[in-house]
Amino acid sequence: MNKKDKNNKFITKDILKSSIKGAFTKLNPKYMVKNPVMFVVEIGFIITLVLSIFPNLFGHEDVNFNIRVYNIIVTIILFITVLFANFAESVAEGRGKAQAESMKKTRKDTKAKLLNEDGTFTIVSSSEIKKGDIVLVEVGDMIPNDGVVIEGLASVDESAITGESAPVMKEAGGDFSSVTGGTRVVSDRLKVEITAVPGESFLDKMISLVEGAQRQKTPNEIALTTLLVSLTIIFLIVIVTLYPMSIYSKVQIPVSTLVALLVCLIPTTIGGLLSAIGIAGMDRVTRFNVIAMSGKAVEACGDVDTMILDKTGTITFGNRMASEFIPVKGHNQEEIMNYAVISSIKDETPEGRSVVELGQKMNFKIDKEGYKDLNFIEFTAQTRMSGLDFEDGRRVRKGAAEAVKNFVKESGGNIPEDLDEIVNKISKLGGTPLVVALDNEIYGVIYLKDTVKPGLVERFERLRKMGIKTIMCTGDNPLTAETIAKEAGVDDFIPECKPEDKIEVIKREQCQGKIVAMTGDGTNDAPALAQADVGIAMNSGTTAAKEAANMVDLDSDPTKILEVVEIGKQLLITRGSLTTFSIANDVAKYFAIIPAMFSLAIPQMNVLNIMRLDSPISAILSALIFNALIIPALIPIAMRGVKYRPMRSEALLRRNLLIYGLGGIIVPFIGIKIIDLIISPLLISLTF
Repeated sequence: MNKKDKNNKFITKDILKSSIKGAFTKLNPKYMVKNPVMFVVEIGFIITLVLSIFPNLFGHEDVNFNIRVYNIIVTIILFITVLFANFAESVAEGRGKAQAESMKKTRKDTKAKLLNEDGTFTIVSSSEIKKGDIVLVEVGDMIPNDGVVIEGLASVDESAITGESAPVMKEAGGDFSSVTGGTRVVSDRLKVEITAVPGESFLDKMISLVEGAQRQKTPNEIALTTLLVSLTIIFLIVIVTLYPMSIYSKVQIPVSTLVALLVCLIPTTIGGLLSAIGIAGMDRVTRFNVIAMSGKAVEACGDVDTMILDKTGTITFGNRMASEFIPVKGHNQEEIMNYAVISSIKDETPEGRSVVELGQKMNFKIDKEGYKDLNFIEFTAQTRMSGLDFEDGRRVRKGAAEAVKNFVKESGGNIPEDLDEIVNKISKLGGTPLVVALDNEIYGVIYLKDTVKPGLVERFERLRKMGIKTIMCTGDNPLTAETIAKEAGVDDFIPECKPEDKIEVIKREQCQGKIVAMTGDGTNDAPALAQADVGIAMNSGTTAAKEAANMVDLDSDPTKILEVVEIGKQLLITRGSLTTFSIANDVAKYFAIIPAMFSLAIPQMNVLNIMRLDSPISAILSALIFNALIIPALIPIAMRGVKYRPMRSEALLRRNLLIYGLGGIIVPFIGIKIIDLIISPLLISLTF
């Protein structure tokens, strides 16, 4: 699943072909009954089809037009209406199935090295591997199934699963020991204990979830379906009573006209698109490289009130980077910057590179070529220092305060009286102080701190506009936590946070009736992920975390929870907007059909004929044609979703009522009038 796929057209030739086929396949009443609104339309189609063959089935209908031809036209339009609704759902399903097919290509029956008790291995088929088996995977080998690294350290290419080309490090123990079947080892070797049986790997589950577009309806969908069924029953009762009323008032109304009226007045637009909207919502999350375990999880994202975020890796980079050069008394910033950069010029650690980058940002010029032949002293757990040895015997070092102080003392130097004060101040802020010295003289301190990711302040402000509260969890002391929280712009923070504290804050928010989301990757995060309404586990994390969550981020990007929440809100807004549009355009169809039906017998009804349609027949057929055409016209919106803008719910409601409520009334007036002008000349042959 490549990231470039995210920007593809919402429909391809292959999806179009399968969707057309699916539209006809879904005509089976056993399937249609799952969509009550469109099932009513299909029943209407069957009734008018019978009337096309037996036009006088309900008695002689003394009308001044060719009733058989009229019934046939109504039948064709109703048939197309049902096909369009089925087509919309098939398009949404087709996108998921296309993704599943690309995933299946990565699932191959490969060979695996099954370890024996004596340390040797036997080559077996990956399909023969059982849960609990231990396999050896070396450079170029594909990991046969999901498992946990029990020995070794290696780079693993997960591009087949995540679409990311950069390999990730996997090692025994910790939160990065989980490996996924179908990924490939690109360096070193690993011993892996298999944790899933064939057919139940994470990749298999992904394929099943993506391919299984015909998923269970979510609570919101069930509630909306209940509303649509209620409206359909109400209009059905109204239409059924119209027939005896018309006979009593001696107004001849063909049964096919009553069917057309029913189909136009019931919420067919949202009825035809409802399932497609839900499937497309899950599809958008999947194309964002997040696998949702259910549609309910996606919907819950749209209702999130509180977001729990880990500091490290989510709000901050997780790697402490140089942020300031602080000189001790007797030296200036240029001197400390000079020796700090020199000590780091050959240091390839993230911290070392950040020191050089900070110097460059401060316009410090240094000739790297002049130092390339010098001996670099790497950091070790024993020395806790790194640096360079000059050819003339001088030694520049940076490292832990105590280590550098001992280095200076051994060289016969003195410790600056303000050094401990600077070091303690940085430590209290949660930073890491690196002391810099040249031989027996200390020049100052490098302040390393966990840097807040750029753009988060703006993103948290967007969440605030949505009414979402953000809470940062960190193991830092209160002073450091407060500093990071202010810099990032979160609403609240929990310092010195333990796993049980996360569960406590989630429960506290839920007791207030709030929907809570959080991310995690470790085994200790599993209980909190399970407790949260929306739990997003990192694919690089442990099996326990992924099993506890209801979403898995294949890219292992903790900040993605922000986008996933927006996708969830977009799903709810799309469903609400198109429901508003569907119900609103029924008003316009009312003004098109009702006056047309009764205007001949009740001339006073012409007052309501504000659309001035050509004839009763053209009015009914124009409304029915518009009712059919609006479904495919709205498929792109259902697939891509209504564009979401962060705002309060009241403002959002006003905006949607203005655009989709008012628009739902205006568009049918225009559309029906245009169709009436087009078909009126063609309907002359219907009259006697």
